[in-house]
This record gives sequence, C-alpha cells and structure tokens, in this order.
Amino acid sequence: MAKKGNRVQVILECTEHNESGQRGTSRYITTKNKKNTPDRLEIKKFNPILKRMTIHKEIK
Repeated sequence: MAKKGNRVQVILECTEHNESGQRGTSRYITTKNKKNTPDRLEIKKFNPILKRMTIHKEIK
C-alpha cells in the first residue's frame, strides 16, 4: 500500500530574471511539506544566467 503524504513537488522560478531582459529562465524543482508550509516558498538560489544568488519563488 502506498503512503499518502503531505510532501509535494514544487517548481521555483527566478523573480529577477524577467526584469533583466535576458533570454531563458532559471528554475529549480524541490519538495515541500504542504502541512507545515502552506504558503508559497521563497528561497535564495544561484541563477547561472545572471551568475549570482537571486530569490526564487514557487510557481503553480
């Protein structure tokens, strides 16, 4: 029998990349516990196109 958990897979997308006007996107896939963190995730991650740490927000 499969476990029914609260852990879901989410996609994080860079917020500063769209404003820069450069091509492409910076996205990461991670998991979160929707019971403990019902809000959207905001994590600082490395953007390889901008070559610096930027804020990545959860998208649907």
